[in-house]
Amino acid sequence: MGEEEEEDARARKAAAEALIPQFRFERLLNQGKSDAQCLRDHWGVILTTHSHVIDQQGRRICLLGKVELQPAILLVERAAFSTNEAHLSRFPQVIDKVKNLGANDIYSWFLASNAAASSCAFDNPPDLKVNLIYPCTPQHVAKYSVQEWRVVTETPEIYQKYTRPFIKAQREAGRLNWVYNILDGNTEQEDVILRSHSTADSQISSNEGFLLLPDLNWDRKTITSLHLLAIVERRDLWSLRDLRKDQVPWLRNMRQQLLKAATSLYPGIEADQLKFYFHMPPSYFHLHIHIVHVVSEPGSTQALGKAIGLDGVISQLETMGDPNGSMADVSLTFTLGEASELWRNIFEPLKRSATPDEANK
Repeated sequence: MGEEEEEDARARKAAAEALIPQFRFERLLNQGKSDAQCLRDHWGVILTTHSHVIDQQGRRICLLGKVELQPAILLVERAAFSTNEAHLSRFPQVIDKVKNLGANDIYSWFLASNAAASSCAFDNPPDLKVNLIYPCTPQHVAKYSVQEWRVVTETPEIYQKYTRPFIKAQREAGRLNWVYNILDGNTEQEDVILRSHSTADSQISSNEGFLLLPDLNWDRKTITSLHLLAIVERRDLWSLRDLRKDQVPWLRNMRQQLLKAATSLYPGIEADQLKFYFHMPPSYFHLHIHIVHVVSEPGSTQALGKAIGLDGVISQLETMGDPNGSMADVSLTFTLGEASELWRNIFEPLKRSATPDEANK
């Protein structure tokens, strides 16, 4: 490219860059419903949005306006984080206006702003959702590290012989303290949306209690990325594997109560806009159910091989011929990261036709 062509290219770039500051906002075309509420609160502008028109779960926004009196659409998407080590070493310093949303055991979660954005004249809403695990364990490091993934099938025999003893060891190691803190009323009680448990004057069995609260990964304002967590009170249900055919009425009743609570608390959500599912394997071995908005981004945590629908589990239990049947009697296929303990201790040895570590028992 010659000097004249280079000069023309620089001029075109400068002219294009000069257009952005000239954009004059008129109305929102596309964004999550709760973000529209946020814009109205901060700018005093009434925006018309539709809950079924969602784009990138709040990370992309489409604005209608004018540039030089001509109609224009401005699409803005948050860029990916830089992986430059020099930038990452300074990353905590660019997090500003930190507001704690909650803390439980080693877990804390916050809303915050990018320091550059928060230094402008406008009072911008938080644009970062921050979680802190402190002190973290080697298991946390493995969970959040880049790793290869495998598809495994856990038969009833593998579950009984290897996986269940492994789960028992994890539970006995104190990894559920944060769950028990919630159930025992020690932490996060201000976040509990619904608590259904047995009392002297209730008709609820001591084995049927549960509570509902926001998942720590939800920012608690973007309705279209809503993520709630239902945790059962009884402590002998470790995962969906422990669910039995005779518990179907309880599961149906719990689903109905959770649905009613979610749609009552968030009126913009209708009953057919919520998904209920378990994780397999779960992040922690105490039975819990995830409730998310139907348009919530279907990332790895909702993908085939990780999420198993509550309604599907209920149907499978109902159709079992054995009145004593349970989910422990079926083979389940799911994905595991190679850094996970289940892969390293059980499924990788089985793949090599070796015997999984007897220490897991």
